[in-house]
Amino acid sequence: MSPSRTLVAFGILFAAAFIFGVCIGCNSNDPDQRARDEKTREEVARATADAKPAIQDAGRKIGEVAHEAADEARAAAQGVRDGWNESHHGPLDLNSASESQLDDLPGIDKRTARRIITARPYHDKRDILDKQIVSVDEYNRIRDDVTTK
Repeated sequence: MSPSRTLVAFGILFAAAFIFGVCIGCNSNDPDQRARDEKTREEVARATADAKPAIQDAGRKIGEVAHEAADEARAAAQGVRDGWNESHHGPLDLNSASESQLDDLPGIDKRTARRIITARPYHDKRDILDKQIVSVDEYNRIRDDVTTK
């Protein structure tokens, strides 16, 4: 049985025992009734004592699962932020693109991306070729993926 189902089952057991005890206690005050009430209290106390470790263990497991779920949610949120910030539609602007965006271009490494950033601004995308930032082969690979604004 899963920890949450165990917890629910014990909760129902306690509620039923409590309601039963209250209902029986309201009907009479004779000595037999008091003995039954005492027996019910003892049984509920024993059941509570027996269930306590399982309930505590279930609570710990629920806490661990909640912590793992929170970690996964934070990672997913970061992925959304990264995707939102890095995605672009159409050509990449050489004057505003980040190093990681430039590094994602075919044939462009981090060093070349830094050189592109350092040599800004560009008036035309061919400026990266004219300023000898990239080779002709590198330019031919990225010319359709870049622009200047």
